[in-house]
Amino acid sequence: MSRLFGTDGVRGVANTELTPELAFKLGRAAARVLAAKSKRGASFVVGRDTRVSGTMLEAALVAGITSAGRDAVSIGIVPTAAVAIVTRRTGAAAGCMISASHNPIDDNGIKFFGADGFKLSDEMENAIEDAMENDRESRPTGTGVGAARIALNLGAHYYDALYEHAGDLGGLTVVVDAAFGAAYAIAPYVLKKLGATVHELNCEADGARINVDCGATDLRPLTNRVRELIERGEEHVLGVAYDGDADRAQFVDETGTALNGDHLLLVLAQALNRSGDLAGDAVVGTVMSNLGLEEALKHSGISLVRAPVGDRYVLEAMRAGGYTLGGEQSGHVIDLRRNTTGDGPMTTVTLLSLLAHSKMTLHEAAAPMHSYPQVLINVRGAKEALDDASVSEAIAQAERRLGATGRVLVRASGTEPVVRIMIEGADMAEIERLADQLAVAVAGASSRARP
Repeated sequence: MSRLFGTDGVRGVANTELTPELAFKLGRAAARVLAAKSKRGASFVVGRDTRVSGTMLEAALVAGITSAGRDAVSIGIVPTAAVAIVTRRTGAAAGCMISASHNPIDDNGIKFFGADGFKLSDEMENAIEDAMENDRESRPTGTGVGAARIALNLGAHYYDALYEHAGDLGGLTVVVDAAFGAAYAIAPYVLKKLGATVHELNCEADGARINVDCGATDLRPLTNRVRELIERGEEHVLGVAYDGDADRAQFVDETGTALNGDHLLLVLAQALNRSGDLAGDAVVGTVMSNLGLEEALKHSGISLVRAPVGDRYVLEAMRAGGYTLGGEQSGHVIDLRRNTTGDGPMTTVTLLSLLAHSKMTLHEAAAPMHSYPQVLINVRGAKEALDDASVSEAIAQAERRLGATGRVLVRASGTEPVVRIMIEGADMAEIERLADQLAVAVAGASSRARP
């Protein structure tokens, strides 16, 4: 069969593509494969975001795990990063997160973490797919069947991790947009406990509105709220927005200006560099990272290592090179000092603690980066469109037009059925025109590729 796992677990429209039957098979196969690397009594930790389909898929996934003779512990609605930490700190066999992250409401997904808290390798995911195809093992009976239980108190491990290296955030006012997702309760609570004044925005467990015109994928509501508070005379106001599973964090600074993950990487990298904690004097970004980030890092004596788009590829490059910090423009930041995966609330606590300690504003800290204009267009279509000669020629023409003053990147998404087009250059009007031409070429090739 075609590979089931994408760049971040298994995703699809819940109940048609990602069905309860598929979730059951995934849970059973994962339990069989991952159990071989753990003690018999080690459980599987299961978390989810707020999506309406989450409880349906959780029930099926847990049934699959227990049918293979392994116990499952549900820890409720938590960020993806919490599953990684709880798995590692409790000695669990593996972790499972049910979420489609930033995807639309109808979608859902299932991703797995090993006992070490890291996402699974391609080899392990392939082994799970093989186990799904070749399920010939007899099912346990009696006391051999796994048990399922709910243990919401295990979330305390994640709170502890967030507090461990946090500073006093007194004097800061933070608007939190949780996108009706997994961080709706955790993020505001933690920031309040650390002393910040918190204004909550979309901080409800409403899976029918998750990621809809809010959160890290749409900063307009957060930007408007921050600007309103500034106009009312409040000081030291900034905002943070998460996506559905809170593995991303995007910020709005004290001037009401939206920042992205490139700005976060710069601020964090420079702070780590000053303290001597930046391993390899380098940061891992992606091919999408803005040229302005590379130039600002270079000015501070820091190298930018570019990986393919996708947090798993960023992490692979970090582990291969022994680097501490990496991330994407989306606000998906991986800080291996703090966690094994992208962690929006942890990024928030780390960044705000740094600002409080340095007495700098976020606007001041991010000022050294001057972003080159970028145009991003998503074209609904199949990845086969990238093999079309007309698309290759359109890309070549755009690259010739830009020369050394810009970059062109056209790729298939690993999480959605779209082709992503990015053009970067000094002239916004020119790159918009070139991006539109490429979008037309990709759309035409995609229509021809349809059966």
